[in-house]
Amino acid sequence: MKKLINDVAGVVPDMLDGLAALNPGLSLLQGSTIIVRADAEAAAARGEVALISGGGSGHEPAHGGYVGPGMLSAAVAGEVFTSPSTDAVLDAIRAVAGPAGVLLIVKNYTGDRFNFGLAAEIARAEGIAVEMVIVADDVALSAHGEHAGRRGLAGTVFVHKIAGAAAAEGRPIGEVAQIARDTAASLGTMGVALTPCTVPAAGKPGFQLAGDEIEWGLGIHGEPGVERGALEPAQQIVGRLLAKIIDDLALKPDDRVALLVNNLGGTPSSELSIVAGSALRTLRDHRVRVERAWSGTFLSALEMAGISLTLLRVDDQRLAWLDAAAQTTAWPALSGRVAEASVKPAPEAPVIAGGARLSRDSSLRRVIEAVCACLLEAEPVLTEMDQRVGDGDLGISLSRAARSILHEIDTYPSENTPGAVLRTMSATIRRVVGGTSGPLYAVMLLRAAAVIEQSGESAAKDWSAAFTAAVDGVMALGGAHPGDRTMVDALHPAAVALQSALSKSGGIHTDEASKAAVDAATSGAAHTASMTPRLGRSSYVGDRALGFADPGAHAVALWLAAIRSTLKT
Repeated sequence: MKKLINDVAGVVPDMLDGLAALNPGLSLLQGSTIIVRADAEAAAARGEVALISGGGSGHEPAHGGYVGPGMLSAAVAGEVFTSPSTDAVLDAIRAVAGPAGVLLIVKNYTGDRFNFGLAAEIARAEGIAVEMVIVADDVALSAHGEHAGRRGLAGTVFVHKIAGAAAAEGRPIGEVAQIARDTAASLGTMGVALTPCTVPAAGKPGFQLAGDEIEWGLGIHGEPGVERGALEPAQQIVGRLLAKIIDDLALKPDDRVALLVNNLGGTPSSELSIVAGSALRTLRDHRVRVERAWSGTFLSALEMAGISLTLLRVDDQRLAWLDAAAQTTAWPALSGRVAEASVKPAPEAPVIAGGARLSRDSSLRRVIEAVCACLLEAEPVLTEMDQRVGDGDLGISLSRAARSILHEIDTYPSENTPGAVLRTMSATIRRVVGGTSGPLYAVMLLRAAAVIEQSGESAAKDWSAAFTAAVDGVMALGGAHPGDRTMVDALHPAAVALQSALSKSGGIHTDEASKAAVDAATSGAAHTASMTPRLGRSSYVGDRALGFADPGAHAVALWLAAIRSTLKT
């Protein structure tokens, strides 16, 4: 288990100390695990109902991240995945209670219900007006229309927001409580996990998943879900989750909803955006009107990779409460309004001039196709090599370039204008390949094209000069030199060997010259295994790259060999 903590026993107080220190609008009650609004007394004096939520820790930013004007007055944190004690809840009630009373918003877990419920009883006996609302938005555990046993999940945050906005308007406690109950009854949430999570005190995950398995309908405490299945594309996962929620809420075409795409803790932002887009498309297909949508980490389960989706039925009043200002650390500053037109037309690419196209039986086309086939075949090898010493994207980048070139090759200019062919290839590569390899290969082709166009010939010496210019272009753009452990360590010796061999034979023995170039590139690539990297991502690895050849140099040796093999046939 690897976690950025000081010690297992101090996880919760250390976390709350940091949260309060970073937010002047929050206070940490001394000797407790309770976060309160710094202006809680002033809010109570104005006649606002105080809102309290909480539960076990490990669900951050819930619930401390929602403490502030417009949402919660206090949040009570238990140990990780453990309900706070009755006395802790009672301390929170006493700290923020005013004449208007206190509303407790509680997720439907036994420990939370018991401890918050008992604290409410004691507070009422002390003369404090207390109401309690249970949130049970999990649709995975219930048959249609049956709410018994449902857990409280990320939909709880919607209850915080709407009840908080209603309380900020000065509404009485009975009305705020009913608004919260109605909101809770209009919610549906379901989640799916790709990995389990590890409670610090336990030191190991609560369940295990194979690399191709996912867990459907799980809660937020590291427990298994209701079903295990094979990993599916995001669109299918989202479709299944939403189908269950739509059925539970009995949504019909033109019904209005707010959508919450929630990160369970370890899901990258890129995947959240994919899920959000899939959810909006799915709801559009169901003709459900998404009035507001948010995506982010709202209520997590430690580092669990996965998501939950929440739908809330909305009307104009609920939308107004969702739109109301909230000064908290975790509620999004964005309005949540869904863009009606999120795609703009792209600039048009330059049109390739008309005329003859690259013929299928030309030697230039055969060489291009051979290089592309070589790179496609080498993708897994190059990827594995790059993962050892870099970021692992070389094989994917070069195969993407190869596929795009093969897809567009029928539109390339005639072999009678080889410089134009090289320029067009360069345009293809720079359009589809970013990172490091894209611009380097694009500049190689541009420099080579310029030499071929200037010479007006396509003899071996002209191609040799073009190759030398291409290598110079890579060195100029990338700043690499021989010995830096880059693709230049294969390119430069190959260019020198090719030019030297052609000069000695008067440009006649082209096969021997091409063999010399391939041998020099292969040897240069092999020698990179003994070099300490000085440029590129592998330079971050340092001496750990020793013993492994540079993948960029290896790729050069491969495609030069493919060129020679094609020209020999």
